[in-house]
Amino acid sequence: MAKQTGLGVTVTIDDSGGTGRAITNDVTSITASTPRGMQDITGVDKSAIERQGLLADGKISLTGVFNPAATMSHAVFKDIHTNAATRTVVIVYPGPATLTMEMLFSDYVLSRPQSGELTWSVEGELANGTAPAWT
Repeated sequence: MAKQTGLGVTVTIDDSGGTGRAITNDVTSITASTPRGMQDITGVDKSAIERQGLLADGKISLTGVFNPAATMSHAVFKDIHTNAATRTVVIVYPGPATLTMEMLFSDYVLSRPQSGELTWSVEGELANGTAPAWT
């Protein structure tokens, strides 16, 4: 498999009703991580750190352009402050490499600076104890 660019990524996120919405066209930036907890288990007899892996986690940060159309980004995120529904996030990277995570989103931030653009940002964290899955 050849090295890939980030061109052609797709993003689908459930709305609060559980319907997956393809919001790729609204998303301008994605940061996804799949960290694992670590425990320091270094004994006093060691001269370097020993660790063991713990629970898997997942985090996502998205930014995008405001779009109030019925099935686009505003429809997906507008009620996260009142509806703590778990939402399936599916990101398809070129290759293909697909990352699927069940996420809770904590904030939907709209920003309108002096220059006039209207953008949004959201942060999501793993929700239900199921580790992020790469396929």
